[in-house]
Amino acid sequence: MRRYLIPAGAVLCVVVMSSWIGAQEFRGNPDKGEAVYKAQCLRCHGRLGDGNGPDAQGLIVQPKDFHTLQSRGRTDFELLIAISNGVLFSPMHSWRGRLKDQEMMDVIQYIRALAPERATS
Repeated sequence: MRRYLIPAGAVLCVVVMSSWIGAQEFRGNPDKGEAVYKAQCLRCHGRLGDGNGPDAQGLIVQPKDFHTLQSRGRTDFELLIAISNGVLFSPMHSWRGRLKDQEMMDVIQYIRALAPERATS
């Protein structure tokens, strides 16, 4: 049996870079994101981002409600991955190649505006 040694520096680099990427917030324009959302996302996710769009009734897996704690807790990077690659075993398909990266980032900022973080008291 052959053993492979991975340098500690490589492991550290992966850990640091992955946490750095996960912590990034993307620059997007919510006003531009609104237009893209209305054209591409509204039919499933709804006007209010609550997952109650006109096409949602016919779906076996319901679209995400962006107002839930789980959805609001996702990082911009996690949302970008879901939009870009789609969500396995759901009707959420990949938008890579259909939307530009900037359009996806604009949509993320619009989603943040639809369902802002609630202040804790």
